[in-house]
Amino acid sequence: MTESHSRVAIVTGAGQGIGAAVARKLAADGFAVALLDLNEANVKQGAEAIVSGGGKAIGVGLDVSDTEQVEAAVTRVAEELGAPTVLINNAGITRDNLIFKMTDQDWDAVLGVHLRGSFLMTRATQKYMTQQKWGRIVNLSSTSALGNRGQVNYSAAKAGMQGFTKTLAIELGKFGVTANAIAPGFIATDMTAATAERLGVSFDDFKAAAAKEIPVQRVGTPDDIANTVSFLVSEGAGFVSGQVIYVAGGPKD
Repeated sequence: MTESHSRVAIVTGAGQGIGAAVARKLAADGFAVALLDLNEANVKQGAEAIVSGGGKAIGVGLDVSDTEQVEAAVTRVAEELGAPTVLINNAGITRDNLIFKMTDQDWDAVLGVHLRGSFLMTRATQKYMTQQKWGRIVNLSSTSALGNRGQVNYSAAKAGMQGFTKTLAIELGKFGVTANAIAPGFIATDMTAATAERLGVSFDDFKAAAAKEIPVQRVGTPDDIANTVSFLVSEGAGFVSGQVIYVAGGPKD
C-alpha cells in the first residue's frame, strides 16, 4: 500500500447505525476518522471509543445541508487530522408518506440531507483529493432507488445519488479519485426499526418477514455495509469507479 497520500476519512451520518459501523471499520483499517452527524454527542462518543481503542478520530456536529457548516467542518478535519482523502456520504433521513399526503417540507428535508448534503460535502473535500492525486468517495444509495411505496422523496434522493456518483467518477477519475455507490437492502438499524413502529408491527416480526423475501434468508447488518466500504476505499479498488453495488442479499433489477 502506498503511503504517498494522507489516510484520513470523513463519514457523515456517523452517529449511529451504518455510519457508526463504517467509522469503526475504517479506523480498524488504519484511517484517521472524522465522524460527522447532526447529533454531536453521539459522534463525540463514537470518536472517543475509537481513540480509546488506539485509533485517531474526532466527532463533529453539523447539518450537512448547510454550506457554511460543511465548509467549517471540512476545514477543521483537515487542520486536526490531515487532508481528507476518503469521503463516505451516508447522512440520511426519512419522511415517508404516500405522495398525496407528502408535504413540501417532507420532500425538501429528504432531498436536502441526501442530495444537497452529499453535494456540499463532496465539493468541500474533492480539492484535497485532487491535490493529492488520490481519493475515494462512497455514496450511500438504497434499493429504494428502484421504487418503494410511500417513499417517493427517499426513492428520488437515492436514485439521484446514483447519477451523482457516476458523474463524479467521470469528472474526478483523471485525478486518481474513484466514486462508487452502495445500495443497501434491508439493514437492521434504528431507521428500519422506526419504519416497523410506523407500520404497527414488532421489529422482530418485521425483520423475519423481510428475511423470507431475501435469497440469503437474513436481513443485513451495518457491518455488511462497512465491509463493502472497506473494499471500495482500499488501494485494491482503484479500478472500480462509477459503480452501484447492491448489498441486499440477492440480485436487484
